[in-house]
Amino acid sequence: MAEPLVSTPPRRLLLPLALAGASLLLWDTFALYPFRLFVVFLHEISHGLAAIATGGSIVSIGLSHDEGGVCVTRGGSPFLILNAGYLGSLLWGALFLRLGGRRTRARWVLGLVGALTLAVTVVYVRTGFGVLYGLAAGLVLVGVAYRLKPAVSEVLLAAIGATSVLYAVWDVASDVLFRHSGQSDAAALAQLTGIPALVWGLLWVIASFLVLFSVLRRLA
Repeated sequence: MAEPLVSTPPRRLLLPLALAGASLLLWDTFALYPFRLFVVFLHEISHGLAAIATGGSIVSIGLSHDEGGVCVTRGGSPFLILNAGYLGSLLWGALFLRLGGRRTRARWVLGLVGALTLAVTVVYVRTGFGVLYGLAAGLVLVGVAYRLKPAVSEVLLAAIGATSVLYAVWDVASDVLFRHSGQSDAAALAQLTGIPALVWGLLWVIASFLVLFSVLRRLA
């Protein structure tokens, strides 16, 4: 009787898992610092996109060297805008993992992300550090996409995606579950809705694991 064939996990699944493991090992090192900053950038962009989608507008975006960020908006739905930060960076990460899972399209996706980074920086970012970082990050992403091999774009996009998903979970845990920061999005939601910040934090963490599980299933 022939033995059943055992299928091996595809490369598009093993790559983000390996990068996620490397990210956890290097989390507090400078090697991951640019990626963590980019996730903060995505977090603030998500607030702004929620404002625009609900009839508001973006006034300005700010980034600081200590991984702080702010998105000043006008109008829109405060409830959806506040929810969009953590959930947005999570969904950005999931999207990058899905789109970057195939080398044939990783290059143009990375180039598009770089171009959007440059555009958002020029139009909305108003802090000196944020402008320098946004321009540098955008140029690097575009340069990698159009000057290097597609495999490099695939790895870089997967690295951004893995870091974004992990950072979304860690940021919620550190701001809400561990430190109970009064300046977090969850604290603002608690003031808006009367529902404790801890509840919002737990809901976001649960959502993060559900999205991560869904992405890994699709990559497999």
